[in-house]
Amino acid sequence: MSIQNAIGPGLAPKEFMQGYLEALALVERLHRLLLDVIKDEFERVGVLEINAVQALLLFNIGENEVTAGELKSRGYYQGSNVSYNLKKLVEMGYMHHERCEIDRRSVRVRLTQKGREIREVVSELFARHAEGLESRGVLDFGGLDDITTSLRRVERFWSDQIRYIY
Repeated sequence: MSIQNAIGPGLAPKEFMQGYLEALALVERLHRLLLDVIKDEFERVGVLEINAVQALLLFNIGENEVTAGELKSRGYYQGSNVSYNLKKLVEMGYMHHERCEIDRRSVRVRLTQKGREIREVVSELFARHAEGLESRGVLDFGGLDDITTSLRRVERFWSDQIRYIY
């Protein structure tokens, strides 16, 4: 069943609704495609030990020291078990972990040198993509800014829907 068929007639004009559903499907496809692109890059450079979600975790943590809760609240990891992935990354030597001084139940993590190397692979991949998008005329800064602004508006709208539900 397609997403269009799952939602019957509503309050929004038909054309807007179709565009909205198409945008939702595109966001989902882009997320999956991003993970596939990262996986493909790792296969190309011979990194087979970690998966794309774990690599994206390392990239997004960067030089920060964070808790699993902080990563979940950033919302990058829908559909993945952040705690499990963090545990595996610690076991494989990509991250350090230590109990939080204030709340002993909480564990803070940061990248090891091995984790920083993986982060650099992802960073270089994204830099090549950014350069390619711009140099090939796929997207310029103005277009990128428009996309980002629009996505932030949708993010804010959805967040407000959740907050005001109760």
